[in-house]
Amino acid sequence: MSNYHPGSFRKITVAIILSILFCHPVFSQQESKITGIVLEEGSNSPLPYASIGIYNTADSLISGGLSDDKGKFRIDISLGEFYAFVEFMGYEPYKTGLFKITEDSPSLDLGQIRMKTTAENLDEVIVQGEKTIMELSLDKRIFNVGKDLANAGGNASDILMNLPSIAVDPEGNVRLRGSDNVRILIDGKPSGLVSFKGSAGLRQLPANMIERVEVITNPSARYEAEGMAGVINIILKKDNNQGFNGSVELVGGSPTNLGFTANLNYRHKRINWFINYSLTHRRAPNVGELYQETYGEDTTFILNQRNKGVVKSLNNNIRGGLDYYFSESSILTLSYLWRRSDAHRITDIRYEDSWNTLGNLQSYTLRRQDETEEEPNSEISMNYKKTFERKGHELTGTLTYLNYWENSDQLFTQGGYTPQGSPIAGSSVLQTSLNDEYENQYLAMLDYVQPFGKEGKFESGFRASFREMKNDYLVQQANESGILEPIPGLDNIFLYDENILAAYGILGNSTNKWSYQGGLRIEYTDVETTLEKTNEVNPRKYTDLFPSAHLTYNVSEENAFQISYSRRVRRPVYNDLSPYVTLSDARNFFSGNPDLNPEYTNSFELGHIKYFDKGTLFTTVYYRSTNDKIERLREVDEDGNSTTLPFNLNEENSFGVELSSDYQLFPWWKLDFNANFFHADIDGTNIQNGYETKTYSWLFRQTSRFTLIQGLDLQLRANYDARQKTVQGVRKGIFFMDFSASKNILQDRGTLVFNATDIFNSRRNRYISEGSNFYTEGDFQYQRRQFILTLSYRIKQ
Repeated sequence: MSNYHPGSFRKITVAIILSILFCHPVFSQQESKITGIVLEEGSNSPLPYASIGIYNTADSLISGGLSDDKGKFRIDISLGEFYAFVEFMGYEPYKTGLFKITEDSPSLDLGQIRMKTTAENLDEVIVQGEKTIMELSLDKRIFNVGKDLANAGGNASDILMNLPSIAVDPEGNVRLRGSDNVRILIDGKPSGLVSFKGSAGLRQLPANMIERVEVITNPSARYEAEGMAGVINIILKKDNNQGFNGSVELVGGSPTNLGFTANLNYRHKRINWFINYSLTHRRAPNVGELYQETYGEDTTFILNQRNKGVVKSLNNNIRGGLDYYFSESSILTLSYLWRRSDAHRITDIRYEDSWNTLGNLQSYTLRRQDETEEEPNSEISMNYKKTFERKGHELTGTLTYLNYWENSDQLFTQGGYTPQGSPIAGSSVLQTSLNDEYENQYLAMLDYVQPFGKEGKFESGFRASFREMKNDYLVQQANESGILEPIPGLDNIFLYDENILAAYGILGNSTNKWSYQGGLRIEYTDVETTLEKTNEVNPRKYTDLFPSAHLTYNVSEENAFQISYSRRVRRPVYNDLSPYVTLSDARNFFSGNPDLNPEYTNSFELGHIKYFDKGTLFTTVYYRSTNDKIERLREVDEDGNSTTLPFNLNEENSFGVELSSDYQLFPWWKLDFNANFFHADIDGTNIQNGYETKTYSWLFRQTSRFTLIQGLDLQLRANYDARQKTVQGVRKGIFFMDFSASKNILQDRGTLVFNATDIFNSRRNRYISEGSNFYTEGDFQYQRRQFILTLSYRIKQ
């Protein structure tokens, strides 16, 4: 008989719960039991918590259990003919012969069951799993990011930049299929990293702490409705194998990129301990240029601006916790996550002011920003998961508390000069900006799945989220006597309170080659913003319904189609609403808009998956219709000073097609390919006549991976994010390439990886913005070409 039993471990854990919940000897007519002891062959050491399944002659799981600390087990059983199937990680499965439990012989002692270690476990477990980089399903794509060489020594933002469908601009903003309205979660929950800074905050999370990334472009009602383009869920590393295992990583790079990361796990009996720690120090230089024409009645005022700066940062991340196994199907997880980021930013700006032509220079101004920033934040989470007898029957509950604080202390110095370089009297300016931001968030989630019939499933759940955010800002300027005085309108306290209650239900089933799923989510939103010192209060309360539907047709195991629909929302968040104006640039200001409304999207997709012998092809056609689209617009006053803030445009309608494929061209050459072509029609005429555009754009990414000799891999990736029109102008195309090489060392327990990111130093944010009285062209580079060397070492992995 075969030593492999498909799905046996899953079924055994279900049987354990069945025996715990429903086996009560007090009410038994007659006690029938199976006993035995599980030992390691050779040493005769007991194997605790081995899985024992009891099957009937039809190979159906009837009961099961786990061995105790001494390797012994006892399983209550009904009368009949059975066999036992025993499993333990790192050992060959053991299957007994058939035996009978009768009224005359109600008990059976199987005696000593001796388990043989597998060949690869005779010394030390070294698992270098050749995980597929991309696992495809019609409603979700899962990326096992550790296999991508380009991620070594990077951060979460770098990982997302290397994934299909996703683009990350030079400022760190994430776009999914061309839309920047994407919901980013960490371990299925909101995170402080993306609360205040948006997706750019992901640069603080080292890549080596990440296990995989899930990309969900048309989520069901199970997921919160936030995120027009979909959901990106970042899963952090955690293992649950028995014993001690882990990994450590050292990083060195230029410009300065130094780091250390450790991921450690220890599983003993019912408790699995895990801890992840990282320390990184980076020096990130940046440069930029801006050219702007402002049109007066008879004069064109020209601004030629050059920026040069550097950000030095020190980031600490520590995450620890435990899984407590009441049984293999009843697990309680407690975790604590603490992060601290300290940064020092120096930015020097030169403004050259000319009239009509660049040759007619009137004056120039020098400004320096000196900022010290500290950001400690923490998250506490408790999760409980209970699986029941039937496959797919489970209950999950989560409680999370998030605390975030940021302090920014900035000093600005500025002086004006004649074209000949002489100081202009009275032009010296000294300003300070103090900004404290706080957040407390409380989150509770409960999800329940109940199977019915042969393939049916009903899901329901509840979610409650409560957020309190505070921004205390004060901008002061020195008067003629050198005394700092508050600048009018820039001394206030901004409060943001958000309460969201949600519930959902999903019904799904399958018949023959068809499967369907329909769901409805209801969300109640209560948001209130307050400017405390001026007593400006803006309350918002609304209730929305968010339906979803998925219909799948499986032509064969290698070929399937799915059509899906969902309604999504983008609520204005803290940065969208806060009226606080940044002063890092004295000519270009950025702010929020307290009067902003949410935007709503109806999203439709038709997807197709085709598996081939040497590869996979994933194709999606999609359409999105958005009302009250949120877009940041630039306004320029008569003095040439600009303010950029978000507005609600009438609508946007977009459609596109996306292709993702991997193909093993030769045993030593594997290709990955992703292309996204889309069209968008944007109407912003409610803001200003002429603010409308039709644009075609596309995103292309191709990766080649070469295995030259055993343990040596090379990887080359090309990226192109094509030119795209906006209602005010154009975002120019971006092309860049990355190169990586890796070599296994230290008897395959270690890996040395070299990365050259943005080889041609071409990843720049270039744009044109136009209005009735201005023309602006910008070219900024926030992240320079990098060379990174990473050494990782695996401990019993």
